[in-house]
Order: sequence, then C-alpha cells, then structure tokens
Amino acid sequence: MPVLPVATTAQLTGVRDARLRRERRRRIALSILALTAVVLTGAMLMLGNTLYSPAEVIGVILGQDVPGASFTVGTLRIPRALTALLAGIAFGVAGATFQTMLRNPLASPDVIGITSGASAAAILSLIVLGWGGGATVTLALVAGIATAVVIYVAARGGESTGGRLILIGIGVGAMLDAIVAYLLVRADVYDVAVAARWMAGSLNGTRMEQIPPLAIAVVILVPLVVALGRDLRALELGDASATSLGVRVDRTRVLLVIAAVALACFATATTGPIAFVAFLAGPIAARIVGPGSPVIIPAALTGACLVLAADLLGQFAFDTKFPVGVITGILGAPYLIYLLIRTSRRGGSS
Repeated sequence: MPVLPVATTAQLTGVRDARLRRERRRRIALSILALTAVVLTGAMLMLGNTLYSPAEVIGVILGQDVPGASFTVGTLRIPRALTALLAGIAFGVAGATFQTMLRNPLASPDVIGITSGASAAAILSLIVLGWGGGATVTLALVAGIATAVVIYVAARGGESTGGRLILIGIGVGAMLDAIVAYLLVRADVYDVAVAARWMAGSLNGTRMEQIPPLAIAVVILVPLVVALGRDLRALELGDASATSLGVRVDRTRVLLVIAAVALACFATATTGPIAFVAFLAGPIAARIVGPGSPVIIPAALTGACLVLAADLLGQFAFDTKFPVGVITGILGAPYLIYLLIRTSRRGGSS
C-alpha cells in the first residue's frame, strides 16, 4: 500500500496560525460592525429637527421624563431605530442564507421574487381588503412562503436547479409586480399614496406596536439559522458532499428556506420591500470577515448598518427626504448590474 505523506510540524503550525488569523480577523470585523450599528442607532435617536444630547436620549430609554425628548425620542425615533435595526438583521440573514445555500450571489429574496409575493399580499391587504397590523403581516408571510414553494417546485429537475430557481424567481417576481401595479391603478388616490410610500420601503410613521411580530421572528429564527450554520456551509459544497459529511440535506434545506423566507416576509410586511439589503449584506459581510468564515452573523450586522445608514442619508443628506428603500436601491442597483454582466460573460465563455 502507498504510504500517505505525514504533515510536518511546520505545516501544522502554518495551518493553525492561518486559522488563528482568520478567527482574529472575524472577531475584529464583528466588533467593528456591532460598534457601527450602535453608533448609527444612537445617531438616529439624537438627530432630527431637534438635536438631543446622549444624556437626554439615555434618560428617555431609562424611562425618565425628559421635556420634549420623551415624546420625540420615545414615540417617534425609538420605534424607527428599532425597526431599522430589526429589519436590517432580518433581510441580511435571509439574503445570506439563500446566497450561501444556492451558491449564487443573485439568490436573495428580493431578486428571486419572494419579497414580491409578500409585497403583493400586503398591498392587497392594505388597499383592497382594508386590513392592517397583524392581518397584513400574516397574509404577507403566507404569500411569501407560497411564492417560495411555487418557485422551488417549478425549478426542480435538471442539473442546474440554482440557476433555474433564480430565473424562474425573477419571472414570478415580475408577474407579481404587475399585479401590484394593477392594484394601484384600480385603487383610490389616498390608498395609492399610502401604498406607494410603503412600496418604496419606508420607516416613516413606524409605531411601537408594529415591532413585536418582527422582533419575535428575529429572536426565534436568527438563532435557528446560526445553529444550522455548519450544515449551511456544508450545503455550499453541494448535496453529495454535504451528505457525505453527515448533513440531512432535505431537512436542513427545508428549515433554512422556511426561516429565511419568514424573516424576509416579516421584515417586508413591517417596512415594505427595502430594496437590495438582502442582496448586498451577504457579499459585503463576506468581504469584511474574509474567506472561510461563517457569514450569517456578519450579514445580520451588515444589514442593520445598511438600513440605519441609508435612513440617515435619506433624512439628512439631501434637500428632500427620501425613503430608506430609495437610498438602498441607488446603492444596490449598480452591484446587481455588475453581477449580471459578470455572470453573462462567464456563461458565454464556458
């Protein structure tokens, strides 16, 4: 029998040092992302037509009666900041989960039509059925899951399920967007204004009572995805390799899809479809933490930072106030075009 080469001490030391460097870079990146999210959240609470000091904001958070700040910060700014934080985490985790599982940076919920399903259901609830609150969230969640199921079933079969899923998802998303446009054309003027503001992806008018469903989804589903992180990384190697590593592929994929779809739908039902956060968070996080590192938690923090920063830019960087979705759309559209061009060139050269 051939004798297998034995790793030398120097080689083992080099592998260990590389692993330690990778882990140190990951810890530093997570610390920076977390600190950035905290700073941006603080800025959202302090900045506005009236500038409040950190002491006044902390006083409001602690339940003290601070003249002026108790209403402005407690009623208006805290719900907005919490919604931005939670929605960013939800979109970031959902996008990174799909992109990793399908091994394609285009495979995010907003690109493959899942958020379009939630959006169409929410618009139907708001301007046709006259529902609101929990009913809208529930209908959006059910529609998002149904859309994901339709796309997945239609894409099954063939050698390139991931590519088929993305193309079919884009087509389904376009069809659902057409339904939304039809509903808007048929709606009353007042309803159109409300729906258009929601469709842009906006944090305006966010109230504290809207936050619990999204918060519960994030608290339950993000830890589930993190717990499945090892299996998710194995799926990135392909089904055969994941199975050989002991991963129950079908069960893991179902759990991950349900968790990611639910996160995207809860966030969409709360804020509207904030464009490209799910699409951008994963690739940016992967660049920050470096290759070979788990990306779910960094993507969650990156998503939160994107939404917080975009909302601050939309409020204060221009003469006109823009919804957060407009700013993220401006940031994400060039990257989407770049990916489509790169993918097309690779397909043409293969």
